[in-house]
Amino acid sequence: MYPFLRMLKEMARARRMAPLGLFDAHVGHHICWPWDLDPWAELNNGRTLTIYDLGRLPLGLRTGIQKHLMANRWGLTVAGSTVRYRRRVTVFSRLSGHSRCLGWDERFLYIEQSMWRGEECTSHVLIRSAIVTKAGIVPPARLAEAAGVSPESPTLPDWVTAWIKAEALRPWPPSR
Repeated sequence: MYPFLRMLKEMARARRMAPLGLFDAHVGHHICWPWDLDPWAELNNGRTLTIYDLGRLPLGLRTGIQKHLMANRWGLTVAGSTVRYRRRVTVFSRLSGHSRCLGWDERFLYIEQSMWRGEECTSHVLIRSAIVTKAGIVPPARLAEAAGVSPESPTLPDWVTAWIKAEALRPWPPSR
């Protein structure tokens, strides 16, 4: 089940925090609870992605993206992701999650997130998000203009552009 109470707590906390620029990082704090564990007594990989949700939502609030999405009746959906898991997270681990927008291309926003236990990074994710309406995908440059920033994205890091190219080669639909 989705952790709605955690989401409400994170959003209430974010409302009390200072606004961020579009490319600034939001830092949230989380605890790995017993119900976040998998059968091997570590943070479940699906729950890891859900905790990353709990970083992107406050990021959208603090950067003002959420306000522009709502004003234009746009949605924001995950259109792809890649996760690198590096350290085991066990029950009652205290984590900080760092979330920031890297930029966009013609179709997608790219958001980088990482999870830290103290000074040690436990996982890292690249999220490709689409701004959507009933009519289809909205170019991210329109969101940038609505937010009062240049519609031209900052240069994406090489590792992100390499991932975009690799994803373009991936067949869709996949074979059975």
